[in-house]
Amino acid sequence: MTSIDTAGPAQASTRKSRLVWLSRYGTLAAFLALIAFNIAVTPNFLSWQTLNVNLTQVATIVIVAVGMTLVIATGGIDLSVGSLMAISGALAPMIFLGSIVPIPNPALAVALALTVPAVVAAAFGWFNGMLITRYSIQPIVATLVLFIAGRGIAQVMTNGNLQVFKNPEFQFIALGRVFGIPAQVIIMAVVVAAAFFLIRRTGLGRQIIAVGGNEKAARLAGIPAKRVKRLVYVISGALAGIAGLIVVARNSASDANLVGLGMELDAIAAVAVGGTLLTGGRANILGTLLGACVIQMVRYTLLANGVPDAAALVVKAALIVAAVYIQQRADKG
Repeated sequence: MTSIDTAGPAQASTRKSRLVWLSRYGTLAAFLALIAFNIAVTPNFLSWQTLNVNLTQVATIVIVAVGMTLVIATGGIDLSVGSLMAISGALAPMIFLGSIVPIPNPALAVALALTVPAVVAAAFGWFNGMLITRYSIQPIVATLVLFIAGRGIAQVMTNGNLQVFKNPEFQFIALGRVFGIPAQVIIMAVVVAAAFFLIRRTGLGRQIIAVGGNEKAARLAGIPAKRVKRLVYVISGALAGIAGLIVVARNSASDANLVGLGMELDAIAAVAVGGTLLTGGRANILGTLLGACVIQMVRYTLLANGVPDAAALVVKAALIVAAVYIQQRADKG
């Protein structure tokens, strides 16, 4: 009788199983490992102050990364989110300080400062979507336009000056608390819950995944692919605008040179580490939340143990490469 060697297929199956496990649970395992390491090594890690710092720092990353997840799910990318944060953060103080038009009613001024900048950022998101859908410009190129010009717009708006302010009503979105929970964490939770519901329970969510999976097939099935793409860029822009408001409210100042700087990288890293394919066709909202937590925990761990912040950039890059590699290998089987 001739024996059949099954060692090769068996080994391949084992590797496949390991890659699938890493793809599904690797981010959670990394997060738990970071927590365990900090409990053992980092002083005062289990204090409320440490939890508060990490939650407030991760909130804006998550908010922006949720929008990025929706964009990437359609097969796109949005490099403009950091610059849109700068525009939103520059515009808000100008509104309630009366730098554009004096507003006699303080409550109205704050209300406008909390809404108009996000609407403006959403409008810029629509501009990104139009470049992509109407003029067939590649997403990375189309959003690169505002990545470069957007921060310049914010700097021109403020003449490059730091806007310092103290407005408790406006700053409540960052410094306020509801039942002891930071307001910005509540905003983050609402954004995550809304996006999770959108993807899992609505027709639009299914259309987003369909467009990213196979745009041509989606169009043939009657899905308005261009409209769906424009909408996700509008959502991404609006969420970036909200994140910009939180950042300037938290800092009691608006600096167009720094607000949102590098946020596009953090958002993309959170999405990749969280398990959403960068090629589109998948949107793991809870994974993005966990990925953002990993990114923040890496930064906190390095800083708390005396490692320069610049080292976090190297670790982020390594995490993205590892996440993409594992996803690709797991999908190829």
